[in-house]
Amino acid sequence: MRLRFAAPIVALLAFGGGGAQAQEVGDAEKGHAFAQTLCAICHGVEPGAMQSPHASAPTFERIVAEPGMTAMALYVILQTPHREMPDLILAQQEKDDVIAYILTLKD
Repeated sequence: MRLRFAAPIVALLAFGGGGAQAQEVGDAEKGHAFAQTLCAICHGVEPGAMQSPHASAPTFERIVAEPGMTAMALYVILQTPHREMPDLILAQQEKDDVIAYILTLKD
């Protein structure tokens, strides 16, 4: 099953973002704590989560398992409105921390 955020990733790659070197991101421990507080309302954020509380929200492991998923792609996902996802306004450090945590779930 294709995830709904595939279009932003394709757009990112089409405009040259795919070749950019991933920059260092934030603090994974802080990102995990933040995800437990805010993101876990809808997403399965823990390692090994098989489902999310919101049926249409992918788990973080499913998100990071998408081919080509990088820190830059995650940043684009967090910046792109989604039909069922609320428009979140995160501080840059919060984004960096959540992205760092999500990347720890990559196989």
